[in-house]
Amino acid sequence: MTPMRSRITTGWTPLALVYLGLAVVGLVGTAFFNVWSVVAARNYLGDLFGSGPAVSSIGVDLLVVAIAGCILIVVEARRLGMRRAWLYIVLSGVTAFAFTFPLFLAMRQRRIAADASPE
Repeated sequence: MTPMRSRITTGWTPLALVYLGLAVVGLVGTAFFNVWSVVAARNYLGDLFGSGPAVSSIGVDLLVVAIAGCILIVVEARRLGMRRAWLYIVLSGVTAFAFTFPLFLAMRQRRIAADASPE
């Protein structure tokens, strides 16, 4: 196996693959509803925070979770020596946190597995 091939395949533990699967579901699921919102010419933030108390509760809930997740991304990336962690946070504004956070967790799991391997 070439060194590049080994580096690419190293660390894909079952847990990392679960996180990667969740990232794909998060990307596809949120993209579908975001496109639907644009096509229907809806006020995205108005709908999120102004469609009743239950929807506002979910909106605030997800916002707080996203902020905590961003803090976790920065702290864990620094702890593990992962570079460019800020990209996950920036990409969450372009795609969805439901995509970037599980993607970060998958890459984090790969890093932990690679650091634990006896190579």
